[in-house]
Amino acid sequence: MDPKTQIESLRTELREHNYNYYVTDEPSVSDFEFDKKLEQLKVLEAAHPEFYDATSPSVRVGGEITKNFKTVKHKNRMYSLDNSYNREDLEDWEKRLQKAVDGDLEYVCELKYDGASISLHYENGTFAQAVTRGDGTQGDDVTANVRTIKSVPLQLKGDDVPAEFEIRGEIVLPWDGFHKMNKEREALGLELYRNPRNTASGSLKLQDSAAVASRPLECLLYQLVGNELPFKTQEEGLEAARRWGFKVPPHSTLVKGIDGVLKFIDYWEVARKELPYETDGVVIKVNKLQNQEELGFTAKAPRWAMAYKFSAEQVSTRLEEITYQVGRTGAITPVANLQPVEVSGTTVKRASLHNADQIEKLDVRVGDEVFVEKGGEIIPKIIAVDLTKRPANSQPTVYATHCPECGTALERHEGEAQHYCPNDSSCPPQVKGRIQHFISRKAMDIDGIGSETVDQLVEAGLIHNYADLYDLQYEQIIPLDRMAEKSAKNMLAGIEASKQIPFERVLFALGIRYVGETVAKKLARHYKSMDALREMPQTTDNESADLFSETVEEEDFKEGSDEEVHTERSRSANAEKIQELSAVPEIGERIAASVVDFITDSKHMELIDRLKDAGLQFSLSAEELSNRSDELAGKSFVISGVFEMSRNDLKKLIEDNGGKVSSSLSSKTDYLVRGENMGPSKLEKAEKLDIKMISEQEFLAMI
Repeated sequence: MDPKTQIESLRTELREHNYNYYVTDEPSVSDFEFDKKLEQLKVLEAAHPEFYDATSPSVRVGGEITKNFKTVKHKNRMYSLDNSYNREDLEDWEKRLQKAVDGDLEYVCELKYDGASISLHYENGTFAQAVTRGDGTQGDDVTANVRTIKSVPLQLKGDDVPAEFEIRGEIVLPWDGFHKMNKEREALGLELYRNPRNTASGSLKLQDSAAVASRPLECLLYQLVGNELPFKTQEEGLEAARRWGFKVPPHSTLVKGIDGVLKFIDYWEVARKELPYETDGVVIKVNKLQNQEELGFTAKAPRWAMAYKFSAEQVSTRLEEITYQVGRTGAITPVANLQPVEVSGTTVKRASLHNADQIEKLDVRVGDEVFVEKGGEIIPKIIAVDLTKRPANSQPTVYATHCPECGTALERHEGEAQHYCPNDSSCPPQVKGRIQHFISRKAMDIDGIGSETVDQLVEAGLIHNYADLYDLQYEQIIPLDRMAEKSAKNMLAGIEASKQIPFERVLFALGIRYVGETVAKKLARHYKSMDALREMPQTTDNESADLFSETVEEEDFKEGSDEEVHTERSRSANAEKIQELSAVPEIGERIAASVVDFITDSKHMELIDRLKDAGLQFSLSAEELSNRSDELAGKSFVISGVFEMSRNDLKKLIEDNGGKVSSSLSSKTDYLVRGENMGPSKLEKAEKLDIKMISEQEFLAMI
């Protein structure tokens, strides 16, 4: 047999043994025999490098070193899931679904494994790339490390594999492997790993892939993503993934209605303790993919899926001290410092007390024995006080009156739960927090600067706000601790590259209170530039005078000083701005007021002018503007059925032309874009509400 045939034969045989051992849990050879054949393959490949194959079983041993993990944009966004904790949550969710889709609903119930989320990319049946979830929009390329995980197939089986697709899942560390790793660390006198999830997540970012290969990680998969996938339901997708060679957990079940979902939950609430992996809940997905497309997504999560969280573990411990943290917006968060206690596999030392009202409601005091749980098994929180153990000399908690960082008197605005430090210009955590937000991945994504570097730059007096970043010089930063020549150049290059970040992300990066990614995007698309946002409302001088005269009576001018009149004019103008902003779809009065406060503050405007002078993008690009119009402004659309173009493309066209896409019909719906296989109940409702129905072609003609 010639070397090439020998190599290919060994690879095929070893792939099958790997699949049997790591995916189906049915070993077909002993470990000794497998190792012997693997060694034989490695010798042959070393002698014949011309037959190299990135999918060979020999690459599982690792050895590739990755010093910097490349950031990759997800082709299809990795959304998070909405959570539910009881039957009422699930019933409310089903009611929302029934308003949007026709017929009885079927659900696929799957166990929610607690690991590190991953997206695997395959091209022509071959493993091509692995990307972490990151912020859902982009993540880190960890291909070299994931390639070493034995349950990740490098070459797929079957003749119905799509040319290109992604599959999502979790990288997990089974309990047995976790305990084994800790025994080895204990023998070496090393600190023990805290829990399987964090250990699995940390493993993906190890620089040496050989170290990853030595860890007993597994990859459990649950969702296929791509165009023209060869199935119509989530259940069929899971079966296809199993056929192609993926490790898809066998516990998923197809059920009808919420009663079926609850039976699945009740069973696994107890039975999960016998599983080899950490689980923290159940994921419920609408089975039909057409229904999933109709339901779509919110800004953060799919409407067609819901995570049910198992009851959180509760423990008691002593509250030793209450301290106060200052956020980047000046919001004060009281923190309970606890006697360390183990909760759901992690040591908890601190828990949020949220605000003064929560402290008063719980009547929580220093020295109390308190009950702690992890909300959604992630965030520790105090749920009650054991009053039977309260010390005799206990004193009620008096909430802080001054900022713990800068000593400024705290403020609490009417109708708000939190206290705030108003000293936004020189309170250290606010200054650092705003800069850290500005450079973050979802905002300006500046490579070469982390939170520690921000601390150094602020403490050295080199920057006092985010605009100062663009004035930094190499000579200023090179003397900083642990700042090598390469690091300094990378930082400056990252700052320079950020000047190309699009307007909507720059707007988000400014850190305007209540303006998250989605709101920033809506404002950017509506106003198209920062200048237009600053100059709104678009009224003439006479119109402004008329509006002003409605607000300020003539006698106010006679009796008031120039300063008072100016103040009243400003209030009137601000009220007008708030009114205009509130009219933008999905921008409420609270958001509008916050935006107006920001754009009428001279300090903020000075920073924006400096950023504009530095070359940042404060308007939509010509390319973005060429693809957008206001043709559909003020119009609401519902999309239903199957179309020639993808539903996502159809939705984007509506939004790019100023329209709004809704998931369910109502009296506010202007058009129902009707595709093939649209359900009869939706047709009936549209006729009842007298909603105009148009075809895909008729919609395209509108724009």
